[in-house]
Amino acid sequence: MFERETYVKRRNELKKKVKSGLIILVGNDNIAINYEANEYPFRQDSTFLYYVGIDKPSLIYLLDIDNDKEYLFGEEATLEDVIWMGVKPSLKHYALEVGISRVEPIRNTYKYVEKAVKSDRKIHFLKPYRSYGVILLSELTGKTHNEIIAGNSKELAEAIISMRLIKSPAELHHIKVSASMGHFMHSIAMDMCKPGEKEINIVGAIEAILITQHCRTSFPTILSTKGQILHNHDHGGKLSFGQLMLCDAGAETVSHYASDFTRTTPVGGLYTTKQEEIYNIVLKTINESISLARPDVTYKSIHRNAYRIIFEGLRDLGITKGDTEEALHEGAPALFMPHGLGHALGLDVHDMENLDETLVGYDETTTRDTQFGYKSLRFGRRLEPGHVLTVEPGIYFIPELIDKWYENKICRNFINFKKLEGYKKFGGIRLEDNIVITNEGCRHTHEDRLPITIQEVSELARKSE
Repeated sequence: MFERETYVKRRNELKKKVKSGLIILVGNDNIAINYEANEYPFRQDSTFLYYVGIDKPSLIYLLDIDNDKEYLFGEEATLEDVIWMGVKPSLKHYALEVGISRVEPIRNTYKYVEKAVKSDRKIHFLKPYRSYGVILLSELTGKTHNEIIAGNSKELAEAIISMRLIKSPAELHHIKVSASMGHFMHSIAMDMCKPGEKEINIVGAIEAILITQHCRTSFPTILSTKGQILHNHDHGGKLSFGQLMLCDAGAETVSHYASDFTRTTPVGGLYTTKQEEIYNIVLKTINESISLARPDVTYKSIHRNAYRIIFEGLRDLGITKGDTEEALHEGAPALFMPHGLGHALGLDVHDMENLDETLVGYDETTTRDTQFGYKSLRFGRRLEPGHVLTVEPGIYFIPELIDKWYENKICRNFINFKKLEGYKKFGGIRLEDNIVITNEGCRHTHEDRLPITIQEVSELARKSE
């Protein structure tokens, strides 16, 4: 938690931005795994954390802007709760820690919202991403489930996005802690990248690090020698010489701020010539992209430049061909990188995308593309100091996608499909860093960059052999 004044200031600013009406923020509930008493680890809603700061289930925050009042609704622990979970501070205690004086039982939420509905007041809520939120908001407002899903407040979402996108120095500290944990995870993974090692053993080792620090992964770990599968959560393989191990993993700290890094390591520490050639193109792409990231530059333009570097690098190897600008216009580089260059990072690993991915990633002057590859860029807007985002270019050789483009004659003037036949078993390479935009340009979220050059990665992977 932050200081009491931080939450009070955030809620006051939100009140000024939205101006009128009733704001309802629904905290998350516990979710059963396979029966009611066996629950998944609790994770509070990030927007609720940002404005209310209480990391407990089954809470509702209500901000009555017109009457300048705010309420926290929840239930105090029962004797049975105490028997099973021990004595905890009261709900009123938690509320006072974040500057909320009015604490009432959940049932009272209904009368306040019902009164507002009857008075035809504007009611603001966010699109729920769990069925619990859909059902609760439906009961509170009298709207159908479909109306709740479709009728969230764009005004509230835009106000929250404008605030949460700009990270405060205190938030950047927590992000730095998360980055430090992420660095440790990846250092262990690279060190364990040896022939004969099982993928699941590496996953177990890096996730165990987090458990010992009361942390968790910020998303399900991606670790595989099949790097051409962008989100490969299958860890059933065993490493062998000649393979590349792609590890995309991040930490979520006790404060819930996230990191998200990727490194691609040769098993045993030695790249083949072909792997080294592709790796250096991706390395050039990430380094140049980071050098271009600064205020008033759109991330959309940096994504396009990343495509340029990838296309021209592959052209030097004979894999692509033709004029660069024409190839970019036709979307040829998307065959090799069908995802975007990066996304916002903060309390969510894809920060605030539950509010609306396009609202988060784009603005009035920067619109989202519809073309394959380009449209996958989650964050394209004009950069501002305080933005935190990932930079994650990659080159992948996806046999199924290559075959589809060949059969449908897509970008055949820019792709050497005959040459590509020799790369169908290559896999993929992705490199990812986390940066914060500053007044002068940008910097890494952690001062020590993870090993990334071929020499650095090779040395770490060959260590302790």
